[in-house]
Amino acid sequence: MNTSYSVGDQPDRVASNLRIIQAALDAPCLATMNQCHGIDVHLLKGHHLRKPLISPAADATITDLPDAAVLVKQADCQAVILFDPENHVTANVHCGWRGNVNNILGKVVLTMRRAYGSSPDHIVAAIGPSLGPCCAEFVDHKTLFPETFDAFRVGEDHFDLWALSRHQLLMAGLRTENIVCAKICTRCRTDLFFSYRGEGTTGRFGTVVMIRKTREKDMAEPLKARQEMLFIA
Repeated sequence: MNTSYSVGDQPDRVASNLRIIQAALDAPCLATMNQCHGIDVHLLKGHHLRKPLISPAADATITDLPDAAVLVKQADCQAVILFDPENHVTANVHCGWRGNVNNILGKVVLTMRRAYGSSPDHIVAAIGPSLGPCCAEFVDHKTLFPETFDAFRVGEDHFDLWALSRHQLLMAGLRTENIVCAKICTRCRTDLFFSYRGEGTTGRFGTVVMIRKTREKDMAEPLKARQEMLFIA
C-alpha cells in the first residue's frame, strides 16, 4: 500500500493503491500533495477538482469541500488532522521535524482562522502514527533545533515530537482536551507502517481525512457533515 511515486515503486502499482484508498472511502476525489518539508499551505477549492487533479507543492491542505479526501504520505513524519466542527473545515498536515522547527501547525491553524473563520478553541486535532520519543534520535540537535526544543528532549539525543506538536497546537489556541495522539511509533511498528528510520529505502503509508456529506438515504435528517478519519498502512 505504498502511496508515493517518488520512492522507486512501479507507477501503476502506486496508482492502484491510491484507487484502493479512494474506493475504501467512497470518495469522489483523492487529493495529494508534493510534500517538500516546507510550510506552504494549500486551500483546496472547487475549481481544483477539475480533471486532472493537480498535486500542489505543499505540506498542508485545508478544505471545506464535502467528499474531498486529502492524503498525507508518511514514513516517520507526523500527519496531523485538524477539524473545525463549527464551519466544517478540515486540514491534513505533513509535519516532520522541519515542520516543527518552522511551526507549520501554528501556520495552518492561523490560515484556518483567516480563510474560513475557524476559532482555534473549537478545532480538534489528531496526531497519527509517527516517530516516537523512543526512536526520534537527533545527534545534531544543537544545530538543527532551537534551544526551546530542549524542553522536549528525552535522554541525550532523543526528542518527544508528539509532545512538541501538542505544545505548538496549544500555543496556536487549541484546547488540551481537543488534541489526541495515536502514540504509535512507526519505527517500532514496521509490521504495520513504513519507516524511513527503520528501513531506509521504503514506501510511504497514507493518512486520509474527509468530511462526508450526508447521502440521499440520510436526508430524513437535517443536512449534516461528519468527520471521517482513516489511517492506512
